[in-house]
Amino acid sequence: MKVLVFGSANIDRTYAVEHFVKAGETLSADKMDLHCGGKGFNQAIAFARAGSDVYFAGAVGEDGRMLIDTLKENGVNVEHLKVVTGPSGHAVIQVTPDGQNSIIIMAGSNGNISHGDVDHVLSAFSAGDLVVLQNEISSVDYIIDQAKGRGMIVALNPSPFNEKIKSYDLSKVDYLLVNEVESALLTDCDDPKKMAGAIHAMYPNANVVLTLGCAGSVFVGKNGSVLTSGIYVTNAVDTTAAGDTYTGFFLSEALATGDIEGALRNAAIASGISVSRHGASQSIPFAKEVKGGDNDGKRITPFRAWNK
Repeated sequence: MKVLVFGSANIDRTYAVEHFVKAGETLSADKMDLHCGGKGFNQAIAFARAGSDVYFAGAVGEDGRMLIDTLKENGVNVEHLKVVTGPSGHAVIQVTPDGQNSIIIMAGSNGNISHGDVDHVLSAFSAGDLVVLQNEISSVDYIIDQAKGRGMIVALNPSPFNEKIKSYDLSKVDYLLVNEVESALLTDCDDPKKMAGAIHAMYPNANVVLTLGCAGSVFVGKNGSVLTSGIYVTNAVDTTAAGDTYTGFFLSEALATGDIEGALRNAAIASGISVSRHGASQSIPFAKEVKGGDNDGKRITPFRAWNK
């Protein structure tokens, strides 16, 4: 099985700030770092570091050489990544001392994915291959339809969430990975005890993975089976790529082995390690770190969303 991450690649400008800037406020940053990012980019790196054979498709601008080079350095195949005239996508990220982040994204080249591009890329993949999508590029709805028509496994992380998500045919999605905020927007349900079930009721053909921050995560399978996991305890300094790390490590393990409990555990450890480091893609751990991340069996907390 080949893994195709069809998604965004951004140049991230990350500012360390005392607090998120308020309306009308001018705020001095303690420092600024320039990094490679984008949800698709981060997820491709996560898959590669988890040990998957991963391809990246999307578009970068004339300023995107650092994005291409970093993907290659991490073992990601970039033969389906095109270079277009104009700037790459970019993000402005505020990070506070407690590790929380606030992000503004500009599509740039990520908005230049045409139906013809999709057809060309998908022609290189077969039934049973996995395509992983987010919501930072154009033609996501078309990719879902065409990939499913080819018999590919479709995974979607509907982030950033907007009204376009509800227009996509999510009945064609095999793995739907959402956080608490995205789940509430998708289902109009704000009760953590009911969110995963509400998504499963709306999209019974999908395996649902719901992450609930410090409370842990929930998996609801197509057959209605429910599994949960706590979090891996670390000192959080930057949560920028936590969700993308979780996506890559969960899907990599789940589809390679069928062990959902192991996939939830690996994803919890990987995302926990990620938040203990600054930056986006550079914070993503390698498989050997994740495998050795809970040697004493005590650093993953009990799942506690049901106790809220």
